Amino acid sequence: MRLGFIGLGNMATAMIGGIIRNCVVEPSDIYGVDVVKAANERAAENLKIQIAGGNCALARTADVIVLSVKPQFYEEVIAEIRNEITRDKCVITIAPGKTLEWLGQQFGKEVKIVRCMPNTPALVGEGCTGVCRNAFVTDDELLRIMTILNSFGKAHSVSEHLMDTVVAVSGSAPAYVFMMIEAMADAAVAEGMARKDAYEFAAQAVYGSAKMVLETGKHPGELKDMVCSPAGTTIEAVRVLEERGFRSGLMEAMRVCAEKSRNL
Repeated sequence: MRLGFIGLGNMATAMIGGIIRNCVVEPSDIYGVDVVKAANERAAENLKIQIAGGNCALARTADVIVLSVKPQFYEEVIAEIRNEITRDKCVITIAPGKTLEWLGQQFGKEVKIVRCMPNTPALVGEGCTGVCRNAFVTDDELLRIMTILNSFGKAHSVSEHLMDTVVAVSGSAPAYVFMMIEAMADAAVAEGMARKDAYEFAAQAVYGSAKMVLETGKHPGELKDMVCSPAGTTIEAVRVLEERGFRSGLMEAMRVCAEKSRNL
């Protein structure tokens, strides 16, 4: 399989790195192209992939084409490569808001399309990707695509109507978590801890807590209760978070995030 990436930004390079590390596709069979010359040079040097002569050249060569450009450039790129996309090729999209129906209309013909929403933890092999497909993608083809997507984290098939929810709960979620880690570290610094240590304590607490949710199978509320001793320090902190609208603020942020995705 020859795999191509139109756009070589952070998400594309994270995906390519995972694919190569897990030997899913050899670097010699991975093609990329970016409008920024430096991005092409970095990808060729660091990832050892092939740099295509342009979007159309890549679309002709690759069996699977990943559109890893910003959403606002999708219409332009699709118009450019449309004639190169034959029925045996598959297109993967990673942009929020671009539905399978809209994508099909842009191509104007029967095209195999897999719509994905990855997130930036793919950079460290811990991404989470929501996946849906159109009617032209077979089960075997989807299985091959899932193998690619699982190489840089975990991929889950979802109904398309939930893709905007995936954007809110996963695609954009690292930003909320980074804000929380930063705030936790700031509080520790205010209490006298060195900033480097504060970031490590805060990040490890988040990492370990997430691992407990994933590995114990216990409800997050139950795990929270395990930390909250009667009249203790933790329940006092939880009380203040509830008082300040921690949950409702996060839920509202995710609601507007999903709404923004729907309207892109």
